[in-house]
Amino acid sequence: EIRIYIYIFFCFVFSGGIVSLLYRHGDRSPVETFPTDPHLESAWPQGFGQLTLEGMKQHYELGKALRKLYKDFLSAHYSHYEISVRSTDYDRTLMSALANLAGIYPPTRPQVFDPYLPWQPIPVHTVPLDEDRLLSFPIDCPRYQVLMDETRQTELYRNMTETYKDFLEMVRMKTGLENVTVETAWSVYDTLYCQTNHDMTLPDWANENVMEKLSDLNTFTFQIMFGAYKRVEKCRLQGGILLKQILENVTQHAKPESEDRQKIMVYSAHDTTVVALQTALDVFNGLQPPYASCHMFELHQEDDGSFSVAMFYRNDSTKDPYPLTLPGCSQYCPLQDFMRLTKPVIPEDWQKECQAVDPSLRGTRSSLTSVTAVQRTSHRSIPCAILSMNAEVY
Repeated sequence: EIRIYIYIFFCFVFSGGIVSLLYRHGDRSPVETFPTDPHLESAWPQGFGQLTLEGMKQHYELGKALRKLYKDFLSAHYSHYEISVRSTDYDRTLMSALANLAGIYPPTRPQVFDPYLPWQPIPVHTVPLDEDRLLSFPIDCPRYQVLMDETRQTELYRNMTETYKDFLEMVRMKTGLENVTVETAWSVYDTLYCQTNHDMTLPDWANENVMEKLSDLNTFTFQIMFGAYKRVEKCRLQGGILLKQILENVTQHAKPESEDRQKIMVYSAHDTTVVALQTALDVFNGLQPPYASCHMFELHQEDDGSFSVAMFYRNDSTKDPYPLTLPGCSQYCPLQDFMRLTKPVIPEDWQKECQAVDPSLRGTRSSLTSVTAVQRTSHRSIPCAILSMNAEVY
C-alpha cells in the first residue's frame, strides 16, 4: 500500500514544477590512512578520496531510478533549459553527478552522436572549495569555531572523552598516529570501513568490537558538528545556508508570473551536507547517510491553490523513499508554515553572523583570528534532496 501511495503521489506532484536534488557521492576510497596501515594509497587504483567503480554504478543506478520516478515530469531527452547541476569541487562529487546524469538522461535518437555509446555530455558546474558556502562548510567562520570550542566543554563531550580514553590510546598506538580524539577517530573508522567494502584484510586489532566503537565515535562526530549544543545557531552557519537557497528557488518558481523553464536543480555533495540539512530540519536519524543516499523535499499545489511541502528520504536503494515530517507540522506541511518553522535556522546575513563571537553581536566584527577547526570538515562533506512543486512554479 505504501508503494502504491508514493507512486501515485509522485505522479501527481511532478506533473509540473521544479525539483531540487541533493545527494551524497557514491562509494569512494579512503580520504587518508594511518602510518601502520599496510594498504597504502597505491592499493587504490585512483588514489585516496576517489570515486570507485562501485560508486559510479551506484549513481548510475540512482539516475535510472530518478528517470523512472519522474518519467512523466522530465522531458524524454536532455534540455539545458530543464536541469542545472552544482557540485562541490571534489573529483568524487563531480564524477558522481556525471554518472547520475548518464542514468537520468540516456541519449534519445536526436542526441545520439555515437550509436555504440549510450551516453551524452551534460554540464556540471562547481566553484573553488574556498569559495563554496552552499555545499561545503565554512572553515573561515569564527563564530562556528567558538561554538565548537564551547561544545568541547559540554558534559556530553567530556563524558565521551573520558569513556573512550583508554580505547583512543589503544587506537593511537595501533595506528601509529600522533593523536586520536573523539573528533578525529572517524578517519580511522572511515579507512577501515572502505577497506572492508573492498574485501581488504584488516589489521588483527580491528576486530568487531573495535569497529563498533569506532562507528559510535564516527556517529558522535556528526552529532557534535551539527547539534548537541546550540543546534539552531550551528544550523544557521551550515545547513541553513542550503535550506535558504532551496526555499528561495521554491518561492521564486511559485510566483504566478514566473516564466522559468527549469524543472530540476541538482546538488552533488557529501554525507556532512546531508546531515547538515537534515539537522537544520530537525529530522536527522543520527546515522551516517550511505553512499548515493537521498533526502527529498516536495512542494505541491493544493486544490485551493496553496502550496504544501512533504519530505522523503531515500537511504536504501532496495526500498522506496520513506516520509519525514517537519516537527510541529503535518507530513504535508503548508508552505507558509514550513517557512515559519524553519526560519530560526535560516541565516539573514551569513557573513555577519560568522564574524560575531556572540549572537547578540551579529553585525559586528570579531577580533578573533585563531580558532581550532573540526578536522572532519576538511575531508568529508551528502544523499539526495528533492524539492518539488506541482504547478508552473524542491
